[in-house]
Amino acid sequence: MGESERPSSETEAGEASADVESDPLELFFDLVFVFAFTRVTAFVSHNHSWAGLIRGVALLAALWWAWVTYSWLMDTAPTESVLSERVVILTATAVMFVVALAVPGAFGDTAVLFGVAYFAVRALHVGLSVRTTHGRARERFLGLVPGFLGGPALLAAAGFAGEPLRAGLWVAGIGVDYGTLAVGGVAKFDVHVEHFVERYRGIVIIALGESILAMGFTVAETDPQLPLRVVVAAFLGIVYVAALGWLYFDYVTLAAEEYFVGLEGYERGVVARNSYAYLHFPIIAGIIFVALGLEETVAHVSEPLGVISAVALYGGTALYLLGQNAFRVFDAGSVSVLRLLVAGAVCLSIPVAADVPALFALVGLVVLSIALVAVETLYSPLRRAVLED
Repeated sequence: MGESERPSSETEAGEASADVESDPLELFFDLVFVFAFTRVTAFVSHNHSWAGLIRGVALLAALWWAWVTYSWLMDTAPTESVLSERVVILTATAVMFVVALAVPGAFGDTAVLFGVAYFAVRALHVGLSVRTTHGRARERFLGLVPGFLGGPALLAAAGFAGEPLRAGLWVAGIGVDYGTLAVGGVAKFDVHVEHFVERYRGIVIIALGESILAMGFTVAETDPQLPLRVVVAAFLGIVYVAALGWLYFDYVTLAAEEYFVGLEGYERGVVARNSYAYLHFPIIAGIIFVALGLEETVAHVSEPLGVISAVALYGGTALYLLGQNAFRVFDAGSVSVLRLLVAGAVCLSIPVAADVPALFALVGLVVLSIALVAVETLYSPLRRAVLED
């Protein structure tokens, strides 16, 4: 958040397309989150329980909000072109890598390291944001600093606490973090729509890519002889990830951007906060839990998924679809009844998916996703309207 260094109008943006695209520094920063997401998937895989699943959500929430704060900062500040600011971002990237390394023991042996490193990442964000804002923009940002540092401070304190205090500090820390923008407001914060939307498209691609990595590493580690059933499962997994990507990139994000561009000032800030910072979290979380389900599927192709893995694969799919629907409601003012029905059907199918061989459970999702893509591609009025524009 800060005063603009990027083109602020559509015309200016069109004349400087390089400013719309993510710059190399942003892409390098994002690479750490590829690793961080894989660590969360591994954490839940090794803590295969309801408690592990809940802690995985908490870890994702913390990692997501770190990315969100930097996405907003790098949207408005010239972090690539100013040497001192580039150094700060690279430092934050290195510390974020330490955070990712500490993820598996974030509630155990490396809890202190995770909390302290996470606080350092967020403190670097606050310091650079103050440096790159001026006048009233700086005053507005300073009003958010207690929340932006208070939430991470609670997570750092959690590293020194035992249960159940640690769990309480995590809940409080995430609540403070996510509540800061809701309470503090986003009035007149700068948002450069084309670049901002591009950043969120990029992080969705990263999450989808993590799904592919999770499957690939699991196959390489558990069954390097590549029996046919594993190859089929991996192939179907890629098809499924592609279908999930299609459902986001085909027209949903285009419709949202079309609405976003037409707004100004405060309304832009509200959409940036609600549609992107908040409502992209269930989208990202859904993808990461699908990755966990796919990992378990290729590891145990002929065995039942079990409840936790079925909840990850099927529940993650439903969360992804519901997150997209909420995103669409807020931006386009309409709801996809078809996606709601599919999300409901997927949730109702979890008990069956838990008991049948994992490959069969995946086949069911692939068939359903391809059918959803086909129906929307052929018959969606919103898709037709967006693509005709």
